[in-house]
Amino acid sequence: MSTAVVIEAPGEHRLTEHTPREPGAGEALVRVHAVGICGSDREVYQGNRPEGYVRYPLTPGHEWSGTVEAVGAGVPASLTGRKVVGEGFRNCQVCDRCHAGETTLCTAGYEETGFTQPGAMATTLTLPARLLHVLPDEADLTAAALLEPAACIAAAALKANAKPGERVAVVGTGTLGMFAIQFLKAVSPAELLVVGTRGDREALSRQYGATDFRTKDQLLPDDIDVVIETAGSADAARTSAALLRRGGRLVLTGIPAAGADGLDPTDLVVRQLEVHTVFGAPPDAWAHTVRVFGAGLLDPLPLVTHELPLAEFPEAIELVGSGDPKVGKVLLRP
Repeated sequence: MSTAVVIEAPGEHRLTEHTPREPGAGEALVRVHAVGICGSDREVYQGNRPEGYVRYPLTPGHEWSGTVEAVGAGVPASLTGRKVVGEGFRNCQVCDRCHAGETTLCTAGYEETGFTQPGAMATTLTLPARLLHVLPDEADLTAAALLEPAACIAAAALKANAKPGERVAVVGTGTLGMFAIQFLKAVSPAELLVVGTRGDREALSRQYGATDFRTKDQLLPDDIDVVIETAGSADAARTSAALLRRGGRLVLTGIPAAGADGLDPTDLVVRQLEVHTVFGAPPDAWAHTVRVFGAGLLDPLPLVTHELPLAEFPEAIELVGSGDPKVGKVLLRP
């Protein structure tokens, strides 16, 4: 039987029979191979997602990979049978921000797969074909299920615009941090420092290309050219800014709790720091991610520690929030 997870309301879910929705004009039907769980999925389940950024009842799942089974009118038939991943933001395509390619800033209102639209914690997913990115035929779909968080970091890497020979750093050693290391390594930096709170992440950081690893309580430099922050705390943001040389570039990707103390504006101005932020991934970041993944420069598989059947959704959610250092990326397999 085809199945899907449905969160009826915060803390309430059920496993239900799933009937694939035939693709309409401009749409594609994808057979889901794997779907990742992140902190925002846990927020949806617990009811901590900000109002307007979730719509119950809901099938969650915004990190996924799969194979196209059918397409609707106006979609090239050659897409059928291809391995794909897909953008989450359901942008309007007609506002000024969408026309500028800044689809995550769409002014028509927030709509996203797995939050306000049906997600991939189901046997199949039907969505606009324009959101799909085709993978190489030989792509590992289990690894590809992690390309959504990778795309968010690709957006940060593109904004950081690190150049060969620059000194770069990543603050945060979770999934996003590990992807940031790989994207920065790909531009051939002179040095690549990783700063985290867990010393046990040093080996994987160095495997991905870090040339130095330090915990935040160790002596840190203050002359880095580019820093990508992935930890999602106000403290991590301040640590990131302190790493930079005058005129350095900082990209913040984490979302601290509401009301957190921010960066010192005087410090930002006096040191002429260039600060960018990222929320989600626009099409160019997705294209960059798929290109880098296809070139073998992204290796998501070492981040996956658990693969569970869809029926074990509650256990997967508990794993994600357990704080156990042995738990990395958790995937569900419909």
